[in-house]
Amino acid sequence: MTIPGKRLSSRHRKTRAAHHALAKITTVTCQQCHKQIVPHAACPFCGYYKGRKLGAGAQA
Repeated sequence: MTIPGKRLSSRHRKTRAAHHALAKITTVTCQQCHKQIVPHAACPFCGYYKGRKLGAGAQA
């Protein structure tokens, strides 16, 4: 069994946990259907990425 650690002050505990906050999700507007999507990903609504149709039957 280990020895219990020393008690942390509230300032030290909060400073250590400061980077655990959730970040806001960044979104961009799809140029084809104008819906909000995550950047650098194909649009789940219309299937376009950088002006090209992706998925079944798409020409690369």
